[in-house]
Amino acid sequence: MTITADQTLLRRAIDIAAHAVAQGDAPYGSLLAGPDGTILAEAHNTVRRDNDITAHPELKLARWAARELDPDTAAGTTLYTSCQPCGMCAGGIARSGIGRVVYALSTEQLVELNPQSGDWPTVTQHGPALFDEARAPIDAYYRPS
Repeated sequence: MTITADQTLLRRAIDIAAHAVAQGDAPYGSLLAGPDGTILAEAHNTVRRDNDITAHPELKLARWAARELDPDTAAGTTLYTSCQPCGMCAGGIARSGIGRVVYALSTEQLVELNPQSGDWPTVTQHGPALFDEARAPIDAYYRPS
């Protein structure tokens, strides 16, 4: 459940998404706000423009937060975004230390509006394999002598 302050900032994220469309970019926008609602950073999707599959606004802001904020400050922030973060972005958000996410459209709603949004292939994975060889660099990094 969102409160009025959340709705105000969420509307700003939607405005960023609309601005992205006006610039010829995909319709996704996000912002990162501090505990008092101050906007710390904004971003929109530039996947096509940058020819970069990771140029989602949520991931851009997660990287910004991880680079620019100390862990306690990051934990007090909220990411407002026009659509629910995808798996890639959700992983980046979790690792960045951002404390909370508020989104306007769910993934299911997005797919209803644009069925192509949910048309991602799966990738076959095989493993684990070569445990003893693979553990050597892990041990060297995490358990130095």
